[in-house]
Amino acid sequence: MREAANWAGKRYWLVGASAGLGAALARVMVKAGAHVVLSARPGQSLDALAQELGPSATALPMDVTNEASVAQAAYAAGAAGAIDGVVYLAGVYWPMAAQGWHPAQATAMVDVNLTGLMRVLGHVVPQMVARDQGHIVITGSLSAFRGLPGSVGYTASKAGALSLAECLYADLRRTGVRVQVVNPGFIKTRLTDKNDFAMPFIMTADHAAQRMFAHMQGRRFKASFPRRFAWVFRLGQLLPDALYFRLFS
Repeated sequence: MREAANWAGKRYWLVGASAGLGAALARVMVKAGAHVVLSARPGQSLDALAQELGPSATALPMDVTNEASVAQAAYAAGAAGAIDGVVYLAGVYWPMAAQGWHPAQATAMVDVNLTGLMRVLGHVVPQMVARDQGHIVITGSLSAFRGLPGSVGYTASKAGALSLAECLYADLRRTGVRVQVVNPGFIKTRLTDKNDFAMPFIMTADHAAQRMFAHMQGRRFKASFPRRFAWVFRLGQLLPDALYFRLFS
Protein backbone atom coordinates (compact mmCIF):
# COMPACT_ATOMS: atom_id res chain seq x y z
CA MET A 1 0.00 0.00 0.00
CA ARG A 2 1.39 3.38 -1.02
CA GLU A 3 0.80 6.59 0.84
CA ALA A 4 0.42 9.95 -0.86
CA ALA A 5 3.71 11.14 0.58
CA ASN A 6 4.41 14.84 0.54
CA TRP A 7 8.17 15.32 0.79
CA ALA A 8 8.12 19.12 0.59
CA GLY A 9 9.78 20.56 3.68
CA LYS A 10 10.75 17.17 5.10
CA ARG A 11 14.26 17.00 6.60
CA TYR A 12 16.08 13.71 6.20
CA TRP A 13 19.54 12.84 7.49
CA LEU A 14 21.35 10.61 4.99
CA VAL A 15 24.31 8.91 6.61
CA GLY A 16 26.79 7.63 4.04
CA ALA A 17 25.80 10.02 1.28
CA SER A 18 29.01 11.09 -0.42
CA ALA A 19 28.83 8.66 -3.36
CA GLY A 20 27.09 5.60 -4.74
CA LEU A 21 23.60 4.75 -3.49
CA GLY A 22 23.62 7.51 -0.86
CA ALA A 23 24.37 10.27 -3.36
CA ALA A 24 21.85 8.88 -5.84
CA LEU A 25 19.14 8.73 -3.16
CA ALA A 26 19.92 12.31 -2.11
CA ARG A 27 19.30 13.48 -5.68
CA VAL A 28 15.98 11.62 -5.84
CA MET A 29 14.79 13.01 -2.51
CA VAL A 30 15.73 16.60 -3.31
CA LYS A 31 13.88 16.31 -6.61
CA ALA A 32 10.83 15.19 -4.61
CA GLY A 33 11.05 18.31 -2.43
CA ALA A 34 12.91 17.11 0.67
CA HIS A 35 15.82 18.83 2.39
CA VAL A 36 18.67 16.41 2.95
CA VAL A 37 21.45 16.58 5.52
CA LEU A 38 24.39 14.72 4.00
CA SER A 39 26.90 12.94 6.21
CA ALA A 40 30.03 10.93 5.47
CA ARG A 41 33.59 10.85 6.69
CA PRO A 42 35.55 14.13 6.47
CA GLY A 43 37.45 14.51 3.24
CA GLN A 44 34.85 12.76 1.11
CA SER A 45 32.82 14.46 -1.62
CA LEU A 46 30.09 15.95 0.57
CA ASP A 47 30.66 19.60 -0.33
CA ALA A 48 30.59 18.91 -4.06
CA LEU A 49 27.32 16.98 -3.75
CA ALA A 50 25.76 19.65 -1.51
CA GLN A 51 26.73 22.35 -4.04
CA GLU A 52 25.24 20.27 -6.83
CA LEU A 53 21.95 19.89 -4.94
CA GLY A 54 21.78 23.55 -3.93
CA PRO A 55 19.88 25.04 -0.97
CA SER A 56 17.99 21.79 -0.38
CA ALA A 57 21.14 20.08 0.90
CA THR A 58 23.48 20.59 3.85
CA ALA A 59 26.89 18.93 4.19
CA LEU A 60 27.63 17.58 7.67
CA PRO A 61 30.89 15.57 7.90
CA MET A 62 30.82 12.70 10.37
CA ASP A 63 32.79 9.56 11.18
CA VAL A 64 30.36 6.82 12.27
CA THR A 65 33.18 4.94 13.99
CA ASN A 66 33.72 7.83 16.44
CA GLU A 67 31.11 8.43 19.13
CA ALA A 68 32.10 12.06 19.68
CA SER A 69 31.81 12.76 15.94
CA VAL A 70 28.38 11.13 15.80
CA ALA A 71 27.15 13.03 18.85
CA GLN A 72 28.34 16.35 17.44
CA ALA A 73 26.78 15.68 14.04
CA ALA A 74 23.48 14.50 15.55
CA TYR A 75 23.26 17.73 17.55
CA ALA A 76 24.04 19.81 14.44
CA ALA A 77 21.58 17.86 12.28
CA GLY A 78 18.73 18.70 14.65
CA ALA A 79 19.80 22.26 15.39
CA ALA A 80 17.69 23.71 12.57
CA GLY A 81 14.62 21.69 13.57
CA ALA A 82 13.54 18.12 14.16
CA ILE A 83 14.78 15.48 11.76
CA ASP A 84 11.81 13.81 10.06
CA GLY A 85 13.80 10.78 9.03
CA VAL A 86 17.21 9.14 9.00
CA VAL A 87 18.52 6.83 6.28
CA TYR A 88 21.60 4.79 7.14
CA LEU A 89 23.61 3.98 4.01
CA ALA A 90 27.17 4.00 5.37
CA GLY A 91 29.09 0.87 4.54
CA VAL A 92 32.52 -0.56 3.83
CA TYR A 93 33.34 -3.84 2.16
CA TRP A 94 36.25 -6.07 1.28
CA PRO A 95 35.90 -9.59 -0.14
CA MET A 96 37.22 -11.89 2.57
CA ALA A 97 37.28 -15.64 3.10
CA ALA A 98 38.23 -17.23 6.40
CA GLN A 99 41.44 -18.50 4.80
CA GLY A 100 42.47 -14.91 4.06
CA TRP A 101 41.25 -13.19 7.21
CA HIS A 102 42.32 -9.55 7.49
CA PRO A 103 41.64 -8.47 11.09
CA ALA A 104 41.55 -4.69 10.52
CA GLN A 105 39.21 -4.96 7.53
CA ALA A 106 36.90 -7.45 9.24
CA THR A 107 36.59 -5.19 12.27
CA ALA A 108 36.05 -2.11 10.10
CA MET A 109 33.15 -3.75 8.27
CA VAL A 110 31.35 -4.49 11.53
CA ASP A 111 32.22 -1.10 13.03
CA VAL A 112 30.88 0.92 10.08
CA ASN A 113 28.06 -1.31 8.85
CA LEU A 114 26.57 -2.28 12.22
CA THR A 115 28.12 -0.52 15.22
CA GLY A 116 28.06 2.82 13.39
CA LEU A 117 24.36 2.27 12.78
CA MET A 118 23.89 1.69 16.51
CA ARG A 119 25.77 4.90 17.31
CA VAL A 120 23.61 7.00 15.01
CA LEU A 121 20.33 5.45 16.12
CA GLY A 122 21.32 5.98 19.74
CA HIS A 123 20.94 9.71 19.12
CA VAL A 124 17.93 9.51 16.80
CA VAL A 125 15.58 6.85 18.17
CA PRO A 126 14.99 8.34 21.66
CA GLN A 127 14.00 11.71 20.16
CA MET A 128 11.63 10.11 17.64
CA VAL A 129 10.07 7.94 20.35
CA ALA A 130 9.59 10.99 22.58
CA ARG A 131 7.83 12.83 19.72
CA ASP A 132 6.02 9.67 18.59
CA GLN A 133 7.00 10.66 15.07
CA GLY A 134 9.80 9.81 12.68
CA HIS A 135 11.06 7.56 9.91
CA ILE A 136 14.03 5.18 10.17
CA VAL A 137 15.37 3.52 7.01
CA ILE A 138 18.17 0.94 7.27
CA THR A 139 20.16 -0.37 4.31
CA GLY A 140 20.69 -4.10 4.61
CA SER A 141 21.68 -6.52 1.86
CA LEU A 142 20.50 -9.74 0.25
CA SER A 143 23.62 -11.26 1.80
CA ALA A 144 22.03 -10.73 5.23
CA PHE A 145 19.66 -13.68 4.90
CA ARG A 146 22.24 -16.44 5.36
CA GLY A 147 26.01 -17.01 5.54
CA LEU A 148 27.95 -16.89 2.29
CA PRO A 149 31.46 -17.96 1.27
CA GLY A 150 34.12 -15.27 0.92
CA SER A 151 32.06 -12.77 2.88
CA VAL A 152 33.47 -12.71 6.41
CA GLY A 153 32.70 -9.37 8.00
CA TYR A 154 30.29 -7.94 5.46
CA THR A 155 27.58 -10.62 5.62
CA ALA A 156 27.78 -10.78 9.42
CA SER A 157 27.45 -7.01 9.71
CA LYS A 158 24.49 -6.86 7.33
CA ALA A 159 22.77 -9.74 9.10
CA GLY A 160 23.11 -7.73 12.29
CA ALA A 161 21.68 -4.63 10.61
CA LEU A 162 18.70 -6.60 9.33
CA SER A 163 18.09 -8.12 12.75
CA LEU A 164 18.28 -4.67 14.34
CA ALA A 165 15.72 -3.35 11.85
CA GLU A 166 13.39 -6.22 12.71
CA CYS A 167 13.75 -5.52 16.44
CA LEU A 168 12.97 -1.83 15.93
CA TYR A 169 9.97 -2.64 13.77
CA ALA A 170 8.64 -5.12 16.35
CA ASP A 171 8.86 -2.45 19.05
CA LEU A 172 7.65 0.56 17.06
CA ARG A 173 5.19 -0.75 14.47
CA ARG A 174 2.15 0.49 16.40
CA THR A 175 3.65 3.91 17.13
CA GLY A 176 4.21 7.04 15.07
CA VAL A 177 7.79 6.00 14.28
CA ARG A 178 7.98 4.17 10.96
CA VAL A 179 10.80 1.63 10.49
CA GLN A 180 11.84 0.21 7.12
CA VAL A 181 14.70 -1.86 5.77
CA VAL A 182 15.94 -2.25 2.21
CA ASN A 183 17.93 -5.30 1.10
CA PRO A 184 19.45 -4.64 -2.33
CA GLY A 185 21.52 -7.02 -4.40
CA PHE A 186 24.65 -5.99 -6.26
CA ILE A 187 24.94 -2.26 -6.99
CA LYS A 188 27.63 -0.86 -9.28
CA THR A 189 29.76 1.18 -6.86
CA ARG A 190 33.37 1.49 -5.75
CA LEU A 191 32.64 -1.29 -3.25
CA THR A 192 31.49 -3.90 -5.77
CA ASP A 193 34.34 -2.88 -8.07
CA LYS A 194 36.50 -4.93 -5.67
CA ASN A 195 34.76 -8.16 -6.69
CA ASP A 196 36.35 -10.45 -9.25
CA PHE A 197 33.33 -12.74 -9.68
CA ALA A 198 30.12 -12.53 -11.70
CA MET A 199 27.45 -10.36 -10.05
CA PRO A 200 23.97 -11.37 -11.32
CA PHE A 201 21.35 -8.65 -11.81
CA ILE A 202 23.80 -5.87 -10.90
CA MET A 203 22.06 -2.46 -10.75
CA THR A 204 23.20 1.09 -11.22
CA ALA A 205 23.12 3.29 -8.13
CA ASP A 206 20.43 5.44 -9.77
CA HIS A 207 18.15 2.46 -10.37
CA ALA A 208 18.67 1.16 -6.82
CA ALA A 209 17.92 4.64 -5.42
CA GLN A 210 14.62 4.76 -7.32
CA ARG A 211 13.66 1.35 -5.91
CA MET A 212 14.64 2.43 -2.42
CA PHE A 213 12.72 5.69 -2.60
CA ALA A 214 9.62 3.90 -3.90
CA HIS A 215 9.76 1.65 -0.85
CA MET A 216 10.18 4.65 1.46
CA GLN A 217 6.89 6.06 0.17
CA GLY A 218 4.95 2.97 1.18
CA ARG A 219 4.01 1.28 4.46
CA ARG A 220 5.73 -2.09 3.94
CA PHE A 221 8.53 -2.88 6.35
CA LYS A 222 10.94 -4.77 4.10
CA ALA A 223 11.93 -4.54 0.44
CA SER A 224 14.39 -6.96 -1.17
CA PHE A 225 15.41 -6.52 -4.79
CA PRO A 226 15.95 -7.37 -7.62
CA ARG A 227 12.97 -9.62 -6.98
CA ARG A 228 14.09 -12.75 -8.84
CA PHE A 229 17.55 -12.60 -7.26
CA ALA A 230 16.03 -11.95 -3.84
CA TRP A 231 13.99 -15.14 -4.07
CA VAL A 232 17.20 -17.15 -4.39
CA PHE A 233 18.31 -15.88 -0.99
CA ARG A 234 14.89 -16.15 0.63
CA LEU A 235 14.46 -19.74 -0.54
CA GLY A 236 17.97 -20.47 0.68
CA GLN A 237 16.72 -19.85 4.20
CA LEU A 238 14.41 -22.85 3.86
CA LEU A 239 17.07 -25.32 2.79
CA PRO A 240 18.66 -27.74 5.27
CA ASP A 241 22.28 -26.92 6.07
CA ALA A 242 23.79 -29.79 4.11
CA LEU A 243 22.00 -28.82 0.89
CA TYR A 244 22.41 -25.08 1.37
CA PHE A 245 26.19 -25.18 1.81
CA ARG A 246 26.59 -27.68 -1.02
CA LEU A 247 24.81 -25.27 -3.37
CA PHE A 248 26.09 -21.90 -2.11
CA SER A 249 29.70 -22.86 -1.38
